[in-house]
Amino acid sequence: MKNTLEFDYKKATQSINFLACKEKNRTINKMKAIKLIWLADRYHLRKYGRPITGDEYVAMTYGPVGSTVKDIAENSTFLAPEEQYYANEYLNKIDKYSLGCKKKPDLNVLSKTDLEALEFAFGNFGTLDQYKLAKLSHKYPEWFKFQNELESKTSTRENMSYIDFFLNPKEKIDDKFKVDKEALDTTRDMFLEQNKATEKWF
Repeated sequence: MKNTLEFDYKKATQSINFLACKEKNRTINKMKAIKLIWLADRYHLRKYGRPITGDEYVAMTYGPVGSTVKDIAENSTFLAPEEQYYANEYLNKIDKYSLGCKKKPDLNVLSKTDLEALEFAFGNFGTLDQYKLAKLSHKYPEWFKFQNELESKTSTRENMSYIDFFLNPKEKIDDKFKVDKEALDTTRDMFLEQNKATEKWF
């Protein structure tokens, strides 16, 4: 069965660009963009059984980080030439911490449900700055399981599992990701079936 966790650099770039273009000055803090995409991926995975980007997530001090989304946001030299060229077509560096929307997002790259998830993330969390988003992310189980290692500085990054995105926070919070248990079990089973050969996520 096809592995649905292949990273899609066009979707990742257009997701960042979509969020940057929604900001009033068409500029977004890089860490904020990374956190909003995690939130969009979390929403889409729990509702539709797949993330938007297919990125590999790691837990770091300031929360979940999509590894290649971070590379795109930072215009890293780790990017393949075609990834860097595509990102530079749509995004421009404003300063060390921010990037801008160079031109309108190519919405044909994103599905209707991808856009739904990005709208969800921006609509519910877009008013928060990067530090408040990082603090919020610490309440979710996919990051919280690594809290001791990260806060004690025995580790700076830990590989995350998409399976943990299906878990609900133990702490009582205003959780925007609540899904009926039966529906959540269905999408989790769908994800597991579609990615049964991708052992690194389990």
